[in-house]
Amino acid sequence: MRHRNKGRKLGRNPSHQRALLRNLASALILTERDAEGEDNAPSVKGRIVTTFEKAKEVRPLVERCVTIARRVQPDQEEAESLETDAERHSEAWRAWRQSQRWQDWNQAIAPVVAARRQVLRLLGDKQAVRILFEEIAPRFVDRPGGYTRVLRLAKPRLGDAGTRAILEFVGTHDRQRRVAPKPTFEKEPEVKRPAPVDENVEEKTDVAPEKVTDQAE
Repeated sequence: MRHRNKGRKLGRNPSHQRALLRNLASALILTERDAEGEDNAPSVKGRIVTTFEKAKEVRPLVERCVTIARRVQPDQEEAESLETDAERHSEAWRAWRQSQRWQDWNQAIAPVVAARRQVLRLLGDKQAVRILFEEIAPRFVDRPGGYTRVLRLAKPRLGDAGTRAILEFVGTHDRQRRVAPKPTFEKEPEVKRPAPVDENVEEKTDVAPEKVTDQAE
């Protein structure tokens, strides 16, 4: 009995399982980066193709990371409003560091820094953490969960015939159901056609037939 041993082993030991899930989650997030001009640019942003079992296992990790980043978005916006545009180590920047505004900014940015460190422990990729907090999390501020979907593919993987699946973020490649317009049937105007003429019937003439009279001799 596998009591309290949830999840799939995927043919790996525990440390290898954690490394696999971290790499898959980071790969999904990194597809949202600006990869113009790169050799390994993703074919479709916000989507990866893997086996169905791996996609089902990595999905909770991605959902957890997005939830952590989404909850600190109000603190991030407040910190950005309190931040100064002065150059670092300039006179204006030193004055900002000694003001009450800097203390308010410090209190506002603290939860964001803690959340970034927590996600960094889960993913282990600084670039993925930056993309998650700056580009992905703002899209799901008003969405309480369900940030990804798993779509099973019909064609299996070559070699071992493994079931493949698509793991992608929702909101970008959503399938919209379109309702076809109701057909309208318009009555065509009736066209009077000439009556068919029977060729076997002799044509009638307007000449009156001669009257035959019986004359008595």
